[in-house]
Amino acid sequence: MRFRHFAYVSLMALALAGCNDALETTQIDLSKVKNKVEQPLPPRILNEMAAKGMDRNSPIMIRIFKEEGALEIWKAKTDNRFEKIADYKICAWSGRLGPKVKQGDRQAPEGFYNLTKANLNPNSKYYLAINTGFPNRYDSVNGRTGTDLMIHGACSSSGCYSMTDQQVLEIYAFARDAFKGGQSTVQLEAYPFRMTADNMFKHRMNENIDFWKMLKVGYDNFEVTKRPPEVNVCEKKYVFNQQASGAFNPGGRCPEMSTPPALASALASYGKTYDLAYAKASKEFDGMAWYDPTEAERKAVVAKTRKGRELAYAPTGTSLEAGKMMKVADLEGMMAAKTATSVAANTATGSTPAAAPVAVADATIVNPASVPVPTPSPLAPQTEMATAFAPVAQPESVEVASKKPFWKFWTKE
Repeated sequence: MRFRHFAYVSLMALALAGCNDALETTQIDLSKVKNKVEQPLPPRILNEMAAKGMDRNSPIMIRIFKEEGALEIWKAKTDNRFEKIADYKICAWSGRLGPKVKQGDRQAPEGFYNLTKANLNPNSKYYLAINTGFPNRYDSVNGRTGTDLMIHGACSSSGCYSMTDQQVLEIYAFARDAFKGGQSTVQLEAYPFRMTADNMFKHRMNENIDFWKMLKVGYDNFEVTKRPPEVNVCEKKYVFNQQASGAFNPGGRCPEMSTPPALASALASYGKTYDLAYAKASKEFDGMAWYDPTEAERKAVVAKTRKGRELAYAPTGTSLEAGKMMKVADLEGMMAAKTATSVAANTATGSTPAAAPVAVADATIVNPASVPVPTPSPLAPQTEMATAFAPVAQPESVEVASKKPFWKFWTKE
């Protein structure tokens, strides 16, 4: 079993090494770009959009997966379902898997973020940038701190998701065109990894697993509907696609709420499939769990695969390349040692550990086209998508967009 797993990891490493090679290929001569802010998307992407039934200025959403080192652009088709139109290998991200907790921890954000035109920074010293909107209301009510966490160019990160300049030129263009088409908010979903049954089992021992189970509910909602979920915050936790009898207060008691019947049925169906996959994973990886590598370990793998070649940037690699499956007993020993060190450090400084994330049960697909987007209760406040997690004012704060039902968040009306 372990041989098969390690063979898989080896194949993934080779594939990802190829991705690193791809980073070295300049897709466009930046010296010939006269206006980077208005640089059009390349013809190959425009042609693919047309083939998929997407308008050039239709809405987008962004998904990030740390472990895989991937950033995806999803775009609305004429039926208002979203389909992936582009994906990029993240050039550099700092820290390890897990959310950003405090200023200076070098962690890149995980969660659901609401982006508007105000998040675009055409004058970034890192070529172009998009502010992630951290901290959002979930982060703030849970005491998480940090500012100016970006998706930007230059392939250099300290808590950001850094791309090559060529990549961020395209990503910026996707967002710019969507805003020009009338989209008021773009949802950014940042995950530690693809939230499959295999991955959830492998990472079950991670200290962030309860937080990740909560994110998985939003992940599943998108997988089922292929539309960005409506996100709110109450009782210091995320809630998704809920019909409510009152307003959502991030730190207060959740109002009476329910999942629309059609969506609940679809999620239940998906949950059965997920449960079977999780049971299979528990047998396949019995007695094993995933070791999440440090940033230094990821960089070391990249340095080894470069084989003396010099790059104009410094990729940090992916967790898949540097991580590994370990015996549970060995991993428990490592985690216990880490906890002991953390407790000792907190005792010495007089600080107290952050409160543990709230555990949320897994929700977990069917044909997305058959699942209608839930209609908010007429008693609930008709907020746009993610109003409840709009970023707190900061240097590149996000302006408050006009209020409208989340399934019409892209319209000009």
